[in-house]
Amino acid sequence: MFDFWFTLALFLILTLVLVKEWVFPEIALFSVLMLLVVGKVITVEEALSGFANEAMLIIGLLFVIAGSFKSTGILDKIADLIFTEKKVKYPSTLVKLLFPLAGLSAFLNNTPIVAMIIPVVKKWAEKNEVSVSKFLIPISYATIFGGMCTLIGTSTNLIIHGLMIENGIPGFSFFELSIVGIPLTIVGIGYLILFGEKLLPDSKLTKAQIGESTREFVIELKVTDQFAGIGKSVEDAGLRHLTGLYLFQIERNGEILTPVGPDETIFLEDRLFFTGLPKTIIELQKTKGLELLKHSHFDLKYYDSDKIKSYEVVVSPGSKFLGKNPRELKFREKYGAVILAIHRNGERIKKKIGDIRLKAGDTLLLLAGKDFKSQWYNSEQFSLVSVTEQVPSKPRWHGYFSVLVFITLLVLATLGIIPLVSAVGISAVLLILTRSITGNNIIYSIDFKVLIVIASSFGIAIAMEKSGVGDFFANMIINFAGNFGTLAVMVSLFVLTVLYTNFITNNTAAVMMFPIAYSLSVKMGIGIHPLAVLIAIGASNSFATPISYQTNLMVYGPGGYRFKDYFRIGFPLQILLGVLSIAIIYLFLM
Repeated sequence: MFDFWFTLALFLILTLVLVKEWVFPEIALFSVLMLLVVGKVITVEEALSGFANEAMLIIGLLFVIAGSFKSTGILDKIADLIFTEKKVKYPSTLVKLLFPLAGLSAFLNNTPIVAMIIPVVKKWAEKNEVSVSKFLIPISYATIFGGMCTLIGTSTNLIIHGLMIENGIPGFSFFELSIVGIPLTIVGIGYLILFGEKLLPDSKLTKAQIGESTREFVIELKVTDQFAGIGKSVEDAGLRHLTGLYLFQIERNGEILTPVGPDETIFLEDRLFFTGLPKTIIELQKTKGLELLKHSHFDLKYYDSDKIKSYEVVVSPGSKFLGKNPRELKFREKYGAVILAIHRNGERIKKKIGDIRLKAGDTLLLLAGKDFKSQWYNSEQFSLVSVTEQVPSKPRWHGYFSVLVFITLLVLATLGIIPLVSAVGISAVLLILTRSITGNNIIYSIDFKVLIVIASSFGIAIAMEKSGVGDFFANMIINFAGNFGTLAVMVSLFVLTVLYTNFITNNTAAVMMFPIAYSLSVKMGIGIHPLAVLIAIGASNSFATPISYQTNLMVYGPGGYRFKDYFRIGFPLQILLGVLSIAIIYLFLM
């Protein structure tokens, strides 16, 4: 009896701690796991079994694969393809935006997808003078929809898959969840298209929010025949309303045009002068057809950000640079660096970069080798050398190779030619060996907090089963709904899962509910697979609160949302998708 009461007490305390957000979920779950070992409810081997579980390994490797998509810039290219229309029509924009994101999320972890798309949407919304808050919650929801569609769509599905295997039950097939997930995705996106504009708040970005008062760097770019905006106006060429960037001058055949109006036409060989933030300047110079300069050491459009870094250096008062321009200094040859832009406090420089005579205190934005800082940090020419914010970049073939590897992974796993864990493992190793993702990018791409939650959850699930706590909650559901039939039991299990997922996150809800579902399956003679699908879908039905899912939290600040905004649009959506998912599972899977 001690095991039962001890585990039940820890279960209830854990629930309270997670709802109140007193500590981070990973700390709470790991602490409970250790207390279960101390209380001798489970053995050390059982407690640590989750850390060697196949599902956790798959999730960790999928983080690496998703990281390679980010580091090679493939996700940015996909985003550029989505945001093509110039006149914003809310329904059609959501269709073009949400369906591709849901499709991506069916096969990639949605966290890096949302992290990638947030700044792109903010930039696009500001450029088109529309409210970013009308789009960020739908983006989060769409990636959650997509995660319901396949085995690898979300870590929740893989957790339940792993728990099934731990209990000697065949796990999910790759597309087993699709019969429920695809209809839910279509209905969910339809709901957002019909009601999103009315139910979501209207909060446009202000110039202050996008950094109007930040330091002003100047960059000069030449228009080549590859630029798609030749012959178009500044506005139609997409060079107006750039977040963090401003086109202030055009030099054409020796003539200076300033200020630059939105109707000014862009011609071949024009020299465009922009002022902006370091990160946006680095991204701008990668635009096809806008050329900074020719350089023999590395391709500026497709340089490798693991080898080439961006730096800010301040010219010192005693520097030999004073009064000279970069061309006279032979800056590229001597320092192995390219000057992208120059910042001079309180003054907008209107000359070509190569003609600017440097002064003490000028800040240069550079692209240079990764050893530049260590090599020149103590140089008398610079009073400061610092690494600035990095923009992921790789030679083009890395991006194509990442896509090829990922498609091959999907084909092999779907056809059952090799186990999923082997397919994911081989893919990750190939991407690392070819340096499509390297070094710190591998570390940063893996969400270790999620892995600790998952690994700890397996031991807690074992404790719930061994102690009888799972049976206890299963009996409560049977006593409450059993007399009304299997459908009532399913509804009760689903509602309980959704309540947990809205307040203690989806992965934790899945862990806590699986032992209950397993007990219900045994006691009522119901197949475990339909109930497992029910929990997987219920745990992802997390729309009514910002704390229910990581992507909901990610858009919370950037969208300027309040807690009630999620409830207003998410609660009706949860009811709608809940009814639909229970109906599909009951009619087609039971």
